[in-house]
Formats: sequence, C-alpha cells, structure tokens
Amino acid sequence: QVQLVESGGGLVQAGDSLRLSCAASGRTFTNYAMGWFRQAPGKEREFVAAVSRSGITTYYTDSVKGRFTISRDNTKNTVYLQMNSLKPEDTAVYYCAATRSLVGLKVRNEEYDYWGQGTQVTVSA
Repeated sequence: QVQLVESGGGLVQAGDSLRLSCAASGRTFTNYAMGWFRQAPGKEREFVAAVSRSGITTYYTDSVKGRFTISRDNTKNTVYLQMNSLKPEDTAVYYCAATRSLVGLKVRNEEYDYWGQGTQVTVSA
C-alpha cells in the first residue's frame, strides 16, 4: 500500500506559478512511476504528466508542454509539478498517482494503482 498526500494548491492569477508536491509513504518509492492528473468541474479526470522511477524520463499532455515540469526527489519520496504561466483552463483538482507498471510511462487513470486525495488549483483571469 502506498499513501500519497498532495499539497501546494491555491488561488492564483493567470500568468502566475505554483508548485505542487506529493509525498509518498508506505512502500519503496522507487518501485513506482508517478503521474499527475487533474479534474475540472463537470469533466473527467485527465492525464497531465508522468515521470519514470529514476526521474530521467518524463511525458506531458500537449496542453501543458513548455509550461509544466514534473520531477521527483527519491531521497525525499516526493514528486513535484512545477506549473508556470498558468491559465484559467488549468483550474482543476490535481491528483498525484503511483503505478507499479514496469513498462513505459502511463497516461490512463486505470493504469495507476494508488491515488492521493487531490489539491485544488484555481486560476483567475
């Protein structure tokens, strides 16, 4: 079992930055690739970014490429999502997730095994 706790959300203006953190506990952190997802009101939860176990490989959905950066610190059992140039359409609850999958980076909800409770990000125009 892996426990994930997100933090760092808040209310910001368009163009601002935020850094989300997700602290993991319970199992060996490096056994899991990690991902960030988000869910806006009335919409399905969608993939944002993923990072490999080592932190070397990353992948992003097109809408955040060049603005968001996913990273992890395996000494702190923490994964981060640095969000720059935020837009109102980035408003959502952001979730981190862990997957035991050994092959590639995953982008579908059902490919992840553990989820955090989410943190709200609101971007005003």
